[in-house]
Amino acid sequence: MTPHTPSLPKHRWNDAEAPAGDGLAALTYRSRLLGSDRTVVNIYGGNTSTKSVEKDHLGRDVTVLWVKGSGSDIASITPAGFAGLKLDEVLPLFGRPAMSDEEMTAYLDRTAFEVGRPRQSIETLLHAFVPAKHVDHTHPDAIIAIACTPNGPDIMREIYGERAAWVEYIRPGFTLSQQIGEAVRDNPGLEAVVMGKHGLVTWGDSSRESYDKTMQIIGEAQAYLDAHREASPFGGAAVGSVPEGEREALLARVLPVLRGAMKGRRPVILSLDQSPEVMEFVNSHAAGTLSQVGAACPDHLVHTKRVPLYLNWTPEQGAEALEAEAAAGVARFKAEYEAYFGENNLEGDVMFTPSPRVVLIPGLGMVNSGPDAMGAEVSRQLYLRAIQVMKSASSLGGFVSLSAAESYAIEYWPMELYKLSLKPAPKALEGHVALITGAASGIGRAIATRLSAEGAHIVIADLNQGGGNTVAEDLTALRGFRRAGSVGMNVTEEGQVQSAFRHAALTYGGVDIVVNNAGIASSAPIEDTSLAMWNRNQSILSTGYFLVAREAFIMMKRQATGGNLVFIGSKNSVAAGKNAAAYSAAKAAELHLARCLAEEGGAAGLRVNSVLPDGILAGSSIWDGKWRAERAATYGIEPGGLEEFYRNRTTLKVNVLPEDVAEAVYWLASPAAAKTTGGVITVDGGVPTAYVR
Repeated sequence: MTPHTPSLPKHRWNDAEAPAGDGLAALTYRSRLLGSDRTVVNIYGGNTSTKSVEKDHLGRDVTVLWVKGSGSDIASITPAGFAGLKLDEVLPLFGRPAMSDEEMTAYLDRTAFEVGRPRQSIETLLHAFVPAKHVDHTHPDAIIAIACTPNGPDIMREIYGERAAWVEYIRPGFTLSQQIGEAVRDNPGLEAVVMGKHGLVTWGDSSRESYDKTMQIIGEAQAYLDAHREASPFGGAAVGSVPEGEREALLARVLPVLRGAMKGRRPVILSLDQSPEVMEFVNSHAAGTLSQVGAACPDHLVHTKRVPLYLNWTPEQGAEALEAEAAAGVARFKAEYEAYFGENNLEGDVMFTPSPRVVLIPGLGMVNSGPDAMGAEVSRQLYLRAIQVMKSASSLGGFVSLSAAESYAIEYWPMELYKLSLKPAPKALEGHVALITGAASGIGRAIATRLSAEGAHIVIADLNQGGGNTVAEDLTALRGFRRAGSVGMNVTEEGQVQSAFRHAALTYGGVDIVVNNAGIASSAPIEDTSLAMWNRNQSILSTGYFLVAREAFIMMKRQATGGNLVFIGSKNSVAAGKNAAAYSAAKAAELHLARCLAEEGGAAGLRVNSVLPDGILAGSSIWDGKWRAERAATYGIEPGGLEEFYRNRTTLKVNVLPEDVAEAVYWLASPAAAKTTGGVITVDGGVPTAYVR
């Protein structure tokens, strides 16, 4: 292993692990090594290739160009993520006249070596035209910093002399590939090509040689930057970071405002970055102007937009001013983005949601948005890289970027839009955040699972935080990055309820769906019902539902985008329950509270509905306790016979499961029920005494 200098990219090659040869295995290994360092390759960015001899379907030797497939991330790429093209059919394109993107793509599609592989990268010809077995195209922070300075070519020559060539920025495609191919072929001693405002191309005759060369070229650039580092980056600090506790309180207030203002056709998911690198930038004198220059790399544009929203706010102005500037700032950004689209759009272009993907707040940090948590994370990672590029470029004479027209040509480029088209269609609750109480088991867990399956991000709020953590971990493993989280919450404790909603705001930006599900049950004749039993039922089932609903209304009104509350009541909400007066009275209070809130929330677009289940024993922590024995005693049966008893008393002769309740909750929370509020759905198999109409 090569010794590592802290400021330089880490050399990760390990001969003992590296596959031999020139084929896909060696390419996959090298690609993943490069992608493992985000200062070398941005998430979803860059592309790598190899040229190897393979047998075709007739057993003939064919030289195949293996190149990263469009839209994949080389940090996690597998052999299946590479396209394979017959090189002898691709090379005749070198030296021919200009070719449109559509013509080039159609031609390359016909050179496929194997069916069923992804579409090749738009930069495939670059890899074909460079006469080396192995080629790496990366976006290293150090190289892009030089490529985004006004005097980039001079700095490049100072570092590399005649060992590197400079290619001025043009949009990737046929012409850029020709220029790079010509530069390499015309200069046999060349070791790299620096692409203005874009990135780096390196190569080698072996996979190890290509990797070594990539790391060497980046290391030399980084060493130069280290020697020219500014003592006070970005002009020094203009404001200080808000202390942590106060910062959290401010963010919990402003994030729902931002999230609501940023909503397009669907809600967005927000994430936070308060790392030292981010705080240094957002707190600086230069951030307000430098952030508006443009993107640090063409690959960033689809995920960050051309510029972020910078809030003109300082900590001493306070929370109300922050909320006002957040709303006004998003409106300002939208107007400017619509103007940008209007000045550059071509016939047939459809404008993306004009909201910012990056928001910079002095003293507080960076907020990123996306259609889901992973989308917000991609935006966060890319803008963090942009900050590092701007920091280094500023020390070399200034930061320059693509023009508005050049940026638009990338952001709305059909080749970039194709990558987006590879994503599955959004589900009904994509971008929504659902907070579910009592979701560590039983009905709550089933609801969390159902809403997550439809795209919602889940906050498990349960007194049993260990069980809640397990549910959140299971859902995340099933659904993906940051799809669920857990917070400990006792619904009877006002402070804990408020903290849970603050957790939801800091984790995802706010809430759209709140399911009041936490519950207990007790059974006793009225003369044996203690005050403690009565108060416990009222505290959890009535007061607890009130506290959760109140915080939901506060947060949803701050978002100003409507919202959904679903109360999990019971058959006993409408039907008398023998030997269950405390429980039944509290459940009736839940139902009437929901109806009152439906009337109260309508003007703000807040829908409140109830689901009334009955006899659900499967997976329930309530029925695992003495409630089973108490109810069995009420009906004069053995506890083990309750399932059969409940089934036989229903009109449909069925047992009701937690998943059945979850299905009703999903419908009420979904757009399909957009015109339903104050409603009640019974999920009890048919109990005539509980028919509501």
